[in-house]
Amino acid sequence: MAVRKNPFKPFLEQIPAPMRNIYFLSLVLFFAFMIFVDKHDFLTNYRLQQTLNKLENDKIYYEEKMKEVRKDRRDIANDKEKFAREHYYLNKKDEDVFIIEKK
Repeated sequence: MAVRKNPFKPFLEQIPAPMRNIYFLSLVLFFAFMIFVDKHDFLTNYRLQQTLNKLENDKIYYEEKMKEVRKDRRDIANDKEKFAREHYYLNKKDEDVFIIEKK
């Protein structure tokens, strides 16, 4: 009976002993699965966090816009003619409008 020689033995001996441990290998495979393959992997959570940050910024922007619109609405209710002249540059037939911009 001939004894077979394992062709992978030289490669296996080059790997440090703790890395050949079955528990270490199972932990590495588990963490690799959780980070890259799982339904709630790292990349998905990162993208979701980025989306959440963008939506929070959009919420702040639109809340500020809503305040401006409420103010404009109050201005329209108080004096429609003044609002139209200031925002839409409307004028009467016999008058000239000069727009002065401050630097």
